[in-house]
Amino acid sequence: MGLGRGLAIGTLAVGLLVTSETPALAGNGPAYKDSWRPVKVRVADLLGRMSLDDKLGQMMQAERLGVKSPADVTTGRLGSLLSGGSSQPTPNTPVTWADMYDGFQKAALATPLGIPLVYGVDAVHGHNGVYGATVFPHNIGLGASRDPRLVQKIGRATAEEVSGTGIDWDFAPCLCVARNDRWGRTYESFGEVPQLATEMSTVITGLQGTRLDQPGSVMATAKHYVGDGGTTGGVNEGNTEISEQELRAVHLPPFKAAVDRGVGSVMISYSSWNGVKMHAGSYLINDVLKKELGFKGIVVSDYNGVDKIDGKTGFTPEEVEASINAGIDMVMVPYNWQTFIDTLRTLVQQGRVPLSRIDDANRRILTKKFELGLFEHPLTDRRFLKTIGSKDHRDLALQAVRESQVLLKNDHHVLPLLKHGKIFVAGKNADDMGNQSGGWTVGWQGTSGPVIPGTTILQGIRSSSSKVTYAKDGTGIDQSYDVAVAVVGETPYAETKGDRPQGMGLDDTDLATLQKLKDSGVPTVVVLVSGRPLDIAAQVGDWAGLVESWLPGSEGAGVADVLFGDYNPTGKLPVTWMRSAGQQPINVGDGRPALFPFGYGLHYSRHW
Repeated sequence: MGLGRGLAIGTLAVGLLVTSETPALAGNGPAYKDSWRPVKVRVADLLGRMSLDDKLGQMMQAERLGVKSPADVTTGRLGSLLSGGSSQPTPNTPVTWADMYDGFQKAALATPLGIPLVYGVDAVHGHNGVYGATVFPHNIGLGASRDPRLVQKIGRATAEEVSGTGIDWDFAPCLCVARNDRWGRTYESFGEVPQLATEMSTVITGLQGTRLDQPGSVMATAKHYVGDGGTTGGVNEGNTEISEQELRAVHLPPFKAAVDRGVGSVMISYSSWNGVKMHAGSYLINDVLKKELGFKGIVVSDYNGVDKIDGKTGFTPEEVEASINAGIDMVMVPYNWQTFIDTLRTLVQQGRVPLSRIDDANRRILTKKFELGLFEHPLTDRRFLKTIGSKDHRDLALQAVRESQVLLKNDHHVLPLLKHGKIFVAGKNADDMGNQSGGWTVGWQGTSGPVIPGTTILQGIRSSSSKVTYAKDGTGIDQSYDVAVAVVGETPYAETKGDRPQGMGLDDTDLATLQKLKDSGVPTVVVLVSGRPLDIAAQVGDWAGLVESWLPGSEGAGVADVLFGDYNPTGKLPVTWMRSAGQQPINVGDGRPALFPFGYGLHYSRHW
């Protein structure tokens, strides 16, 4: 196709007056390849050149393990790939990631129109899938910090590390408002009130920068739209049974804030609203998100989200029709993307999905690809490799850990710890990087053990005092110690597996360790490493001190900085702390008595 037709398409599409002095229309190639032209002109020109197969391919996001080779990207005209939570290249190094990305990107550029891929990952607390990356506290800890500026800096640091591996698209932040702490994604929430998620939407600005095509900027994703934190019983992928008034008052505001910040994409929730799956929820997507809120970016499904509409395995034509017509622009179909393309093609040919809907989805997708600068700079910007796990980023994570600690109890000023005191440390989470990092850490559900480099809480304590004895199960403690520090709580999990419909208390291992410390008579400070409040009312009376550490990530020394008073605790509870699991859901304003109320957090009052 010659330049003349390209000009005509671009001009007619946006109604531009073309003159010889219009620099945007200079050049001799196709209009969409001319970086001087306005994005709308480039999109219109490219869309006019695309076949139906080109357009359907752009709407597919496959798991990189779901393509047999990069050649599948070329033949399928795929618009996007993702690495799921446990989809890392081997070996898992930043350079291997960059090489993998570039290989797939070159395959996309080999298509007739040379449309680049956009590649997504769940970098939800740093570039957490990459070994050696800086792992920041999970969102619930950042909510406790009440520090939007810090969160914006974390967004920027994450974007730089993501960019160093080539990735353009981050499936973060989670802007859910967690209303029932039984939910396994509670730690991905900034807190139980919409104001917290709204304030912390600064992370979007950090991720995206002032322009998406700036070096070190990546596209952010507001997820999961909408109401996923309000399901009955805190059941993951469950049913949010509330009025539209409550949905708008509690769950919608953070998404409005995200749209106002120019967030590039919005991911749809697996959950339902009053029995209607969000992936088929045309009113909330088309009418509220796109029209009322004015969202112009990409609406993306969750992983196999369309397949879950009817509750049966395997997507049907009815599910595909419902989801695309409901306003989903890009579909995350990890493995069966070819079947999805074939199904959608048939639906378009039958008139069940209008071609105008396909074109609208492609305009949104292509607009972001142009805005990201992918047509000009499709390959990895390897200048950012050096930022991955850098000292500057780890120092930022260290500060985030300090600011996220919440001091809940401090009888007789047992804290801060005396650096010359004799300290006994116990607990399964004291010296375990995986436990303190939680889910979404080099693996979807996370893993206990030395899964990433960093500093454990025990290592941080030992760097602050030379009189430290450690026994994981508490064996060996006696009256000679001034204080015991028990680092206990949860082990890693992510959604569904992390749901706790039954009890929410400490496990038998923790209870046995705490009993040994109690029997010794030594004052005990408990450090809880957890993704949510735990049911501790029966034990908290035995403890002299209590610090909620959340899931601090790779820089455990920040916990020690607070324990020893090098940093006066400033964290405030982003959730209401239940008196018992039977109180769930319990939230600020519902008039129910809490063990510790929303916003609670002590400081050290004396000098030392």
